Amino acid sequence: MFVHIGNDFAVRDKDIVGVFDIENTSTVAATKDFLSNGNKDYISVTYDEPKTFVVTQEKGKEKVYVCRISPLTITKRL
Repeated sequence: MFVHIGNDFAVRDKDIVGVFDIENTSTVAATKDFLSNGNKDYISVTYDEPKTFVVTQEKGKEKVYVCRISPLTITKRL
């Protein structure tokens, strides 16, 4: 099953590792370390101010999708 995360982007539900609120998690040092690690692909799904980042693991490679849809809405879609 695929989950729509905004602007014609969808990810497979089994690839999703986590859905995180940018505002609440970006102040935590562990999150900053995770996001600053260079081993991930970053894909912006919005031109507006982002609310959420979705972490996926596809074929052993981590991807971080930054999107406008709230974490609660994405979680409900799962």
